[in-house]
Amino acid sequence: MKLFEIGQKIKELRKDKGFTQEQLATISGISRVTLGKLERGLVASVSIKTLDILLDALDYEIDFMKKNTESFGLPTLDELG
Repeated sequence: MKLFEIGQKIKELRKDKGFTQEQLATISGISRVTLGKLERGLVASVSIKTLDILLDALDYEIDFMKKNTESFGLPTLDELG
């Protein structure tokens, strides 16, 4: 997932949770301007810690998945298992 896609997802989750940018930014300890830029994909980089705090406030967590370019959309044996 690219950073701009993460920002779009955070915006979607924030709205689903009923938070304003100001509320989520305050909970997460970042500025509303920074959160807005992140949501619009205008932030060049963001720390894992900041993402973790934002996602925790939204009741989500960071999860790592191996990139799978050979399956052409089909599940791997591990995913079926």
